Amino acid sequence: MRLPQARLDQVLDRYHEIEARMGAAADGAEIVRLSKEHAELRPVAEAVQTLLKARAEAPDLEQMAAAADREMAGLAREELAELNARLPELERQVALLLAPKDKDENASAILEVRAGTGGDEAALFAGDLFRMYQRYAQTRGWRVEIDSVSEGEVGGYKEIIAAITGDGVFGRLKFESGVHRVQRVPETEAGGRIHTSAATVAVLPEVEDVEIEINDADLRIDTYRASGSGGQHVNKTDSAVRITHLPSGIVVTSSEKSQHQNRARALKVLKARLYDQQREALDTARADARKTQVGSGDRSERIRTYNFPQGRVTDHRINLTLYNLPKIIEGEGLDDVIEPLIAEDQAGRLAALEDEFG
Repeated sequence: MRLPQARLDQVLDRYHEIEARMGAAADGAEIVRLSKEHAELRPVAEAVQTLLKARAEAPDLEQMAAAADREMAGLAREELAELNARLPELERQVALLLAPKDKDENASAILEVRAGTGGDEAALFAGDLFRMYQRYAQTRGWRVEIDSVSEGEVGGYKEIIAAITGDGVFGRLKFESGVHRVQRVPETEAGGRIHTSAATVAVLPEVEDVEIEINDADLRIDTYRASGSGGQHVNKTDSAVRITHLPSGIVVTSSEKSQHQNRARALKVLKARLYDQQREALDTARADARKTQVGSGDRSERIRTYNFPQGRVTDHRINLTLYNLPKIIEGEGLDDVIEPLIAEDQAGRLAALEDEFG
């Protein structure tokens, strides 16, 4: 793909315009907005400048390669060959930066894991999945804070909701949303038979306050006493919070020790879910328009199977099969699944850019 010169000039013009406006801006809010756009555009502008510099070198080298001086011509041909080999990758790098992208790519995220079909074994599997994401987050230096939890009767979780804070969390975890299926001999099975169970995962971008407005009149807020495993961990007061958003019917809870913190956390999750409804409609429309898209708004889609007897993990969306299940379920090898999903998404975005440029 050879990107049009006019499109590259447009990027540089905008970048220089923002720099000039930052130097003249006096309003604090405008400075923050311009600084954010400048930071987002800077890697694009630098990549464009590198590409344009490489393009500009080609005519000079071609002229030198045709020179009468045989030694100089030979050196020029070598440099020209290296340049021609490097140019397609430079074009691709800039194209990826210019391709339509998810504006929530760098956002933190709300992670929700729920047991599906399979009873106690589904709850145990939900616990395995949450620990997988928790350990993966640790390897990337992200912070995990549990907002709400409902434990399974024999372990694991019926439901667990957590906030994962860090740079690029949503961009790396967004393709985890969907139904995860497990095939294994459950700890609760005495006969040694392989069972199939499932858990659902939802990854929602954590939104800023300005993005979603919630009318207090649309909320019903209830407090109740949190349940627990007994002893000192059971709340003695009605500190848990349940918020119902009446127009949408969405219900969120938070059951930590502080009622004030619980209200704030529950509102944060509510905003994420309302925002996700908007994203879901848009994602579905995009998926209808482009079938190569990896993710869609359909959260009921079975996306992955974890087969323990064979040590196999299969992602059904891109027909990827790996035989390193222990590393993946420990979080250490999760990138082996995430990276191909990101690559597939990038291919779809590059195809969209090719359509744009004809």
